[in-house]
Amino acid sequence: MRSSTTKTWKGPTLAHSIVVDNVSAGYGAVRVLHGVSIEVNDGETVVLLGTNGNGKSTLIKCIMGIIQPDEGEIYLEADGERINLAGRNPEEIVNLGVALVPEGRRLFPRLTVEENLLLGAYREEARRGIDRNLAFAFEAFPVLAERKNQLAGSMSGGEQQMLAVARALMSAPKVLLVDEPSVGLAPILVSRVIAKIRELKEEYQLTVLMAEQNFNQAVKIADRGYIIVHGEIAFAGEDTEALAGHELVKKYYLGA
Repeated sequence: MRSSTTKTWKGPTLAHSIVVDNVSAGYGAVRVLHGVSIEVNDGETVVLLGTNGNGKSTLIKCIMGIIQPDEGEIYLEADGERINLAGRNPEEIVNLGVALVPEGRRLFPRLTVEENLLLGAYREEARRGIDRNLAFAFEAFPVLAERKNQLAGSMSGGEQQMLAVARALMSAPKVLLVDEPSVGLAPILVSRVIAKIRELKEEYQLTVLMAEQNFNQAVKIADRGYIIVHGEIAFAGEDTEALAGHELVKKYYLGA
Protein backbone atom coordinates (compact mmCIF):
# COMPACT_ATOMS: atom_id res chain seq x y z
CA MET A 1 0.00 0.00 0.00
CA ARG A 2 1.22 3.49 -0.77
CA SER A 3 2.40 5.63 2.09
CA SER A 4 -0.06 8.30 3.19
CA THR A 5 2.58 10.91 2.36
CA THR A 6 2.14 10.14 -1.34
CA LYS A 7 -1.56 10.91 -1.47
CA THR A 8 -2.26 13.99 -3.51
CA TRP A 9 -6.03 14.07 -3.86
CA LYS A 10 -7.95 16.53 -1.72
CA GLY A 11 -11.71 16.11 -1.50
CA PRO A 12 -14.37 17.41 0.89
CA THR A 13 -13.85 16.57 4.57
CA LEU A 14 -17.50 16.60 5.67
CA ALA A 15 -19.34 13.34 6.30
CA HIS A 16 -21.70 12.45 3.44
CA SER A 17 -24.48 9.89 3.20
CA ILE A 18 -27.44 9.28 0.89
CA VAL A 19 -31.04 8.60 1.94
CA VAL A 20 -33.63 7.46 -0.61
CA ASP A 21 -37.13 7.47 0.88
CA ASN A 22 -40.10 5.80 -0.86
CA VAL A 23 -39.06 6.83 -4.37
CA SER A 24 -41.17 5.96 -7.41
CA ALA A 25 -39.97 6.93 -10.87
CA GLY A 26 -39.94 5.92 -14.50
CA TYR A 27 -39.97 7.06 -18.09
CA GLY A 28 -43.17 8.73 -19.21
CA ALA A 29 -46.07 6.39 -18.53
CA VAL A 30 -43.75 3.49 -17.70
CA ARG A 31 -43.19 3.17 -13.95
CA VAL A 32 -39.85 1.49 -13.14
CA LEU A 33 -39.33 2.14 -9.41
CA HIS A 34 -42.05 1.47 -6.86
CA GLY A 35 -41.54 2.93 -3.39
CA VAL A 36 -37.80 2.31 -3.16
CA SER A 37 -36.04 3.17 0.11
CA ILE A 38 -32.31 2.69 0.75
CA GLU A 39 -29.58 4.32 2.82
CA VAL A 40 -25.86 4.61 2.17
CA ASN A 41 -24.07 5.75 5.29
CA ASP A 42 -20.86 7.73 5.49
CA GLY A 43 -17.84 5.66 4.48
CA GLU A 44 -19.85 2.60 3.42
CA THR A 45 -19.78 0.68 0.18
CA VAL A 46 -23.32 -0.49 -0.55
CA VAL A 47 -24.17 -2.69 -3.53
CA LEU A 48 -27.50 -2.53 -5.32
CA LEU A 49 -27.96 -5.98 -6.84
CA GLY A 50 -30.36 -6.73 -9.64
CA THR A 51 -30.51 -8.32 -13.05
CA ASN A 52 -31.05 -6.19 -16.16
CA GLY A 53 -34.28 -4.22 -16.30
CA ASN A 54 -35.05 -4.22 -12.58
CA GLY A 55 -34.37 -0.52 -11.93
CA LYS A 56 -30.78 -0.24 -10.73
CA SER A 57 -29.70 2.39 -13.24
CA THR A 58 -32.98 4.27 -12.89
CA LEU A 59 -32.38 4.67 -9.17
CA ILE A 60 -28.81 5.86 -9.75
CA LYS A 61 -30.12 8.41 -12.28
CA CYS A 62 -32.69 9.63 -9.76
CA ILE A 63 -29.99 10.26 -7.17
CA MET A 64 -27.94 12.18 -9.75
CA GLY A 65 -30.90 14.30 -10.88
CA ILE A 66 -30.90 12.84 -14.41
CA ILE A 67 -34.42 11.53 -13.74
CA GLN A 68 -36.77 13.29 -11.33
CA PRO A 69 -38.83 10.97 -9.10
CA ASP A 70 -42.61 11.00 -9.37
CA GLU A 71 -42.92 10.34 -5.65
CA GLY A 72 -40.66 10.17 -2.62
CA GLU A 73 -37.59 12.05 -1.46
CA ILE A 74 -33.82 11.81 -1.90
CA TYR A 75 -31.47 13.45 0.58
CA LEU A 76 -27.78 14.08 0.85
CA GLU A 77 -26.79 14.27 4.50
CA ALA A 78 -23.60 16.28 4.97
CA ASP A 79 -22.12 17.11 8.39
CA GLY A 80 -25.51 17.01 10.06
CA GLU A 81 -27.28 18.99 7.33
CA ARG A 82 -29.98 17.30 5.24
CA ILE A 83 -30.05 18.55 1.65
CA ASN A 84 -33.01 17.66 -0.56
CA LEU A 85 -31.77 16.50 -3.98
CA ALA A 86 -35.23 16.28 -5.55
CA GLY A 87 -35.64 18.94 -8.21
CA ARG A 88 -31.91 19.62 -8.47
CA ASN A 89 -30.07 19.12 -11.75
CA PRO A 90 -26.93 16.97 -12.12
CA GLU A 91 -24.59 19.98 -12.04
CA GLU A 92 -25.98 21.10 -8.69
CA ILE A 93 -25.66 17.58 -7.29
CA VAL A 94 -22.06 17.24 -8.49
CA ASN A 95 -21.32 20.57 -6.81
CA LEU A 96 -22.57 19.06 -3.55
CA GLY A 97 -19.86 16.37 -3.74
CA VAL A 98 -21.59 13.52 -5.58
CA ALA A 99 -20.02 11.97 -8.71
CA LEU A 100 -21.20 9.31 -11.13
CA VAL A 101 -19.33 6.63 -13.06
CA PRO A 102 -22.05 5.88 -15.65
CA GLU A 103 -22.90 2.56 -17.21
CA GLY A 104 -21.03 2.18 -20.49
CA ARG A 105 -18.37 4.69 -19.33
CA ARG A 106 -19.64 7.54 -21.58
CA LEU A 107 -16.21 8.92 -22.38
CA PHE A 108 -15.36 11.38 -25.13
CA PRO A 109 -13.65 8.95 -27.54
CA ARG A 110 -12.05 11.61 -29.77
CA LEU A 111 -10.47 13.41 -26.83
CA THR A 112 -7.28 12.30 -25.12
CA VAL A 113 -7.10 10.65 -21.72
CA GLU A 114 -5.93 13.90 -20.15
CA GLU A 115 -8.64 15.95 -21.84
CA ASN A 116 -11.30 13.55 -20.54
CA LEU A 117 -9.91 13.89 -17.04
CA LEU A 118 -9.86 17.67 -17.19
CA LEU A 119 -13.53 17.69 -18.20
CA GLY A 120 -14.29 15.91 -14.93
CA ALA A 121 -12.97 18.89 -12.97
CA TYR A 122 -15.50 21.46 -14.12
CA ARG A 123 -17.04 22.26 -10.74
CA GLU A 124 -15.56 25.27 -8.96
CA GLU A 125 -14.04 23.42 -6.02
CA ALA A 126 -12.40 20.89 -8.32
CA ARG A 127 -11.04 23.60 -10.62
CA ARG A 128 -9.20 25.17 -7.70
CA GLY A 129 -7.34 21.90 -7.15
CA ILE A 130 -7.14 20.70 -10.73
CA ASP A 131 -3.37 20.13 -10.82
CA ARG A 132 -3.45 18.26 -7.53
CA ASN A 133 -6.40 16.11 -8.57
CA LEU A 134 -4.86 15.34 -11.96
CA ALA A 135 -1.70 14.19 -10.21
CA PHE A 136 -3.88 12.03 -7.96
CA ALA A 137 -5.62 10.45 -10.97
CA PHE A 138 -2.30 9.55 -12.56
CA GLU A 139 -1.00 8.23 -9.24
CA ALA A 140 -4.08 6.06 -8.71
CA PHE A 141 -4.09 4.80 -12.32
CA PRO A 142 -0.51 4.74 -13.66
CA VAL A 143 -1.66 3.41 -17.04
CA LEU A 144 -3.53 6.68 -17.58
CA ALA A 145 -0.35 8.67 -16.99
CA GLU A 146 1.46 6.50 -19.54
CA ARG A 147 -1.30 7.10 -22.08
CA LYS A 148 -2.40 10.62 -21.25
CA ASN A 149 -2.02 11.72 -24.88
CA GLN A 150 -3.83 8.69 -26.31
CA LEU A 151 -7.39 9.02 -27.61
CA ALA A 152 -9.82 7.55 -25.10
CA GLY A 153 -11.69 5.64 -27.80
CA SER A 154 -8.59 3.68 -28.73
CA MET A 155 -8.08 2.22 -25.25
CA SER A 156 -9.18 -1.22 -24.08
CA GLY A 157 -12.45 -1.67 -22.20
CA GLY A 158 -10.71 -2.05 -18.86
CA GLU A 159 -8.59 1.03 -19.42
CA GLN A 160 -11.67 3.02 -20.41
CA GLN A 161 -13.43 1.95 -17.22
CA MET A 162 -10.46 3.09 -15.16
CA LEU A 163 -10.55 6.40 -17.02
CA ALA A 164 -14.26 6.75 -16.24
CA VAL A 165 -13.58 6.20 -12.52
CA ALA A 166 -10.66 8.66 -12.57
CA ARG A 167 -12.74 11.26 -14.40
CA ALA A 168 -15.42 11.06 -11.70
CA LEU A 169 -12.76 11.49 -9.01
CA MET A 170 -11.48 14.63 -10.74
CA SER A 171 -14.52 16.41 -9.27
CA ALA A 172 -13.12 15.69 -5.77
CA PRO A 173 -16.31 13.93 -4.58
CA LYS A 174 -17.18 12.42 -1.26
CA VAL A 175 -20.01 10.23 -2.61
CA LEU A 176 -19.28 8.01 -5.62
CA LEU A 177 -22.09 6.35 -7.59
CA VAL A 178 -20.89 3.52 -9.84
CA ASP A 179 -23.33 2.07 -12.36
CA GLU A 180 -22.59 -1.45 -13.67
CA PRO A 181 -18.75 -1.34 -13.73
CA SER A 182 -18.55 -4.94 -14.99
CA VAL A 183 -20.55 -4.40 -18.20
CA GLY A 184 -18.58 -5.34 -21.30
CA LEU A 185 -15.42 -6.38 -19.44
CA ALA A 186 -13.60 -9.71 -19.31
CA PRO A 187 -13.68 -11.33 -15.85
CA ILE A 188 -10.04 -10.52 -15.07
CA LEU A 189 -10.63 -6.85 -15.92
CA VAL A 190 -13.76 -6.78 -13.76
CA SER A 191 -11.65 -7.98 -10.83
CA ARG A 192 -9.07 -5.26 -11.41
CA VAL A 193 -11.63 -2.47 -11.67
CA ILE A 194 -13.53 -3.65 -8.58
CA ALA A 195 -10.27 -3.91 -6.63
CA LYS A 196 -9.33 -0.36 -7.63
CA ILE A 197 -12.71 0.99 -6.49
CA ARG A 198 -12.17 -0.72 -3.13
CA GLU A 199 -8.67 0.73 -2.82
CA LEU A 200 -9.82 4.25 -3.61
CA LYS A 201 -12.77 4.00 -1.23
CA GLU A 202 -10.56 2.90 1.65
CA GLU A 203 -7.70 5.32 1.08
CA TYR A 204 -9.79 8.41 0.38
CA GLN A 205 -12.78 7.75 2.64
CA LEU A 206 -15.39 7.70 -0.09
CA THR A 207 -19.03 6.73 0.36
CA VAL A 208 -19.89 4.36 -2.49
CA LEU A 209 -23.15 3.11 -3.97
CA MET A 210 -22.53 0.56 -6.71
CA ALA A 211 -25.26 -0.85 -8.95
CA GLU A 212 -24.11 -4.25 -10.18
CA GLN A 213 -25.37 -7.63 -11.34
CA ASN A 214 -22.09 -9.51 -10.82
CA PHE A 215 -22.66 -10.72 -7.27
CA ASN A 216 -19.34 -12.50 -6.80
CA GLN A 217 -17.36 -9.38 -7.71
CA ALA A 218 -19.60 -6.89 -5.91
CA VAL A 219 -19.39 -8.60 -2.53
CA LYS A 220 -15.61 -8.35 -2.60
CA ILE A 221 -15.89 -4.68 -1.74
CA ALA A 222 -19.41 -4.22 -0.32
CA ASP A 223 -20.18 -3.72 3.35
CA ARG A 224 -23.82 -4.62 2.77
CA GLY A 225 -26.42 -4.38 0.05
CA TYR A 226 -29.91 -4.44 -1.36
CA ILE A 227 -31.60 -6.69 -3.92
CA ILE A 228 -33.97 -4.91 -6.31
CA VAL A 229 -36.56 -6.94 -8.21
CA HIS A 230 -39.11 -5.40 -10.59
CA GLY A 231 -38.39 -1.93 -9.22
CA GLU A 232 -38.88 -2.82 -5.56
CA ILE A 233 -36.39 -3.57 -2.79
CA ALA A 234 -36.89 -7.29 -2.24
CA PHE A 235 -34.23 -7.68 0.45
CA ALA A 236 -31.92 -5.50 2.52
CA GLY A 237 -28.87 -7.42 3.73
CA GLU A 238 -27.11 -6.12 6.83
CA ASP A 239 -23.86 -7.65 5.55
CA THR A 240 -22.54 -9.67 2.63
CA GLU A 241 -23.11 -12.96 4.45
CA ALA A 242 -26.81 -12.17 4.72
CA LEU A 243 -26.89 -11.37 1.01
CA ALA A 244 -25.10 -14.57 0.05
CA GLY A 245 -27.52 -16.65 2.10
CA HIS A 246 -30.68 -15.14 0.66
CA GLU A 247 -32.79 -17.27 -1.67
CA LEU A 248 -32.90 -14.58 -4.37
CA VAL A 249 -29.11 -14.48 -4.58
CA LYS A 250 -28.94 -18.25 -4.70
CA LYS A 251 -31.55 -18.29 -7.47
CA TYR A 252 -30.28 -15.49 -9.69
CA TYR A 253 -26.56 -15.30 -8.98
CA LEU A 254 -25.26 -18.56 -7.53
CA GLY A 255 -27.17 -21.01 -9.72
CA ALA A 256 -28.91 -22.79 -6.86
